[in-house]
Amino acid sequence: MAAHNELGKIGEELAVDFLTKKGYDILETNWVFQKAEVDIIAQKDNILAVVEVKTRSSITFGSPQDFVKPKKIKLLVKAINEYVLANDLDLDVRFDIIAIQVKGKESEIEHLEEAFYYFDN
Repeated sequence: MAAHNELGKIGEELAVDFLTKKGYDILETNWVFQKAEVDIIAQKDNILAVVEVKTRSSITFGSPQDFVKPKKIKLLVKAINEYVLANDLDLDVRFDIIAIQVKGKESEIEHLEEAFYYFDN
């Protein structure tokens, strides 16, 4: 596995642990619909949190959250619409980003709730 893929896997595991400790129930990880992959789908109370995890070893080229682009957002929205319909869910949907910077054996985790909104124009 390429180093960047390993770093991403480590980041997703850290994000799952982080969310679990904050009281979220993890419903899915790496859920795929068509061309979209949703890193984490979690629930806390009446909120369905759609979580994109971005992990970096350096912020030289920008913060991890800077790498969630409009095309990815559009794919996430399409996928989660299908997920909600397929599972007949009646929950508020929120799009979050968990940005992780790994520094050796240490990591810094930032949870950005309601990180983006999607309006189809």
